[in-house]
Amino acid sequence: MECRIQWVGGMAFMAETGSGHTLMMDGPADAGGRNLAPRPMETVLAGTGGCTAFDVVMILKKGRQAVTGCEVSLKAERAESEPRVFTRIHFHFRITGRDLKPELVERAIRLSAEKYCSASIMLSKTAELTHDWEIVPE
Repeated sequence: MECRIQWVGGMAFMAETGSGHTLMMDGPADAGGRNLAPRPMETVLAGTGGCTAFDVVMILKKGRQAVTGCEVSLKAERAESEPRVFTRIHFHFRITGRDLKPELVERAIRLSAEKYCSASIMLSKTAELTHDWEIVPE
């Protein structure tokens, strides 16, 4: 995996990923940015949410569950002093589908957290991760 970051002015940066996509990041005005894009640490949190959502959907589909939606809301706390690592992250999953089995939803979330989601497993080295979930019948 590769990524190239280029400073584009102010406190804005453009990431070019190895898969050929671009992502903008910017800082707040009080740090010299223009607040035009997410902060770098916001992209870490968003990537973690995307990583676990990807896992959960794949696991549920492989388990032949009729999943039609997956939303993950993350709330993170950071250390007060540098380095301002994440210290706590709570994941709330909202899974939509038909006749979803609660035990399979719970298993998919647990497997992602403990085995498959590289991002959340890395972040668990500095942060306490908690999870809860709900099923929304279709």
